[in-house]
Amino acid sequence: MIFSRIAKAALDRFRSSLQIRALVYTVALSGSALIVLGGVLSVSIGNGLFNTRTEHAVMESNRAKFAVARLFQGVPGQNSWQLQQALDDVVSELESIGVSQTRQVAFIQSPNQANSLNLSSPRSAGLDLDLITKDFRKLVRSEPTVQSQTVQIMRGSESIPAILIGQRFTLPGGHRYELYLVYDMYNEQQTLAFVQRTLVLGGLVTLLIIGFFSFLVTSWLVRPVQDAAEASELIASGDLDRRLVVRGSDVAAVLARSFNHMADSLQDKIKALGQLSKMQQRFVSDVSHELRTPLTTMKLSADYLYGEKDGFPDPARRSVEILHGQMDRFDVLLADLLEISRYDAAGVKPEFEVHDINGLVGTSLAAIQQFADSKGVYLDADIPSGAVQCEVDARRIDRIINNLLTNAIEHSEGKPVNIRVAQNDRAIAISVTDHGIGMSENEARQAFNRFWRADPSRKRTTGGTGLGLAISIEDAQLHQGKLEVIAEPGFGACFRLTIPKRQDVTDYVSPLPLALDKA
Repeated sequence: MIFSRIAKAALDRFRSSLQIRALVYTVALSGSALIVLGGVLSVSIGNGLFNTRTEHAVMESNRAKFAVARLFQGVPGQNSWQLQQALDDVVSELESIGVSQTRQVAFIQSPNQANSLNLSSPRSAGLDLDLITKDFRKLVRSEPTVQSQTVQIMRGSESIPAILIGQRFTLPGGHRYELYLVYDMYNEQQTLAFVQRTLVLGGLVTLLIIGFFSFLVTSWLVRPVQDAAEASELIASGDLDRRLVVRGSDVAAVLARSFNHMADSLQDKIKALGQLSKMQQRFVSDVSHELRTPLTTMKLSADYLYGEKDGFPDPARRSVEILHGQMDRFDVLLADLLEISRYDAAGVKPEFEVHDINGLVGTSLAAIQQFADSKGVYLDADIPSGAVQCEVDARRIDRIINNLLTNAIEHSEGKPVNIRVAQNDRAIAISVTDHGIGMSENEARQAFNRFWRADPSRKRTTGGTGLGLAISIEDAQLHQGKLEVIAEPGFGACFRLTIPKRQDVTDYVSPLPLALDKA
């Protein structure tokens, strides 16, 4: 478990650090090149040692042949005793011929000779005749030149390579023999092992040096990028005066100058947009406040006329009713504009207190019931038993619920509207689902835009302003929550509000699914 965490942390660090990746790739490629180079050198040196040793062995074998000839010089070919005496001296003579390394000797009588005497086949003590295969003996007997092959011999408990040299030899009297000399390559093997150890050690040292200088070079190269990344983060967080230091005239200096130019341009545009936004916010706020006084006067007059409408003729009464309705809508629009301007100006100060969400939902249902009845819509509430305590601004949560219920009833086409409340250890969720006309995926993405409506030509009996959902999502985000929607044409829409139970909770999962009931 601990190894997997360490491996994951190392992998994350590797992915997040450009310098580490560059260092690892450089060392890996350099290491691969050194391995290939070391392998080539090792094979080349090994082949050189083997070829040199083989040439020396062949030369010494030729001298050994002359030494054997001297031993049998003047010996009668049919005198078996003298021949045997000379044979007995072959091994000692050849083993002490002055070679620099150990040499083993085998002087073997060739088979199938018609005039063969009962002579011995002397060999060095400890020489394993199984090294001399039948095929190799047959090759030696058939060729007049010296033959060689590589074999493995035992030196103590260690197996080492050796060179087996074979050549045919004819004694006085025509007796055919085969002379075999075995040269071990222990010294060459030790030399090759020393060279390989030196190559490995030198390769490791070279890799360390390459890694060290790669670290220095990548630090120098990556530093401007790191500075640019840090400056970008600071600019994104609001420090618009952050700039990079320009040094020299290389590509890093070009990057720094380009970054600074971009930051200057971005700062100017942000300031201009900020000033424009402030002017727009002030305009909306000022207009809303300035309209409040004449609106109040007009609303009082409209309310008075509405109270006296029964004494007016029919056309006048209808005009008074329309005037009264539009004044109410105008009042709501001004209130929404003022609320939006507060959010834009970051002037909203929530009042969080612990409330029972079930109680807030029940109050909203009671307030909206008359409107639902007028539409012939049944409100199906699924509320858990007991209190659902949550730290909220009750007025804003009530506004979200009322907006969702009003929209659901308006678009339900007379079908039931489902309201569900659920909770888990960290969050609560409220979902409002209608089974009406629904929305397309593109329309659902725009549902929270200001003044946006899925069907602007559709009659709105509630006189909506187009700001309800825009304010609702601002209210949800003020609670560190989320307001989401899923919809499908012909199957209705489901809005889900999820907020943490406490404002210090940032990691939570909604206890309700965001799904439509298509049954």
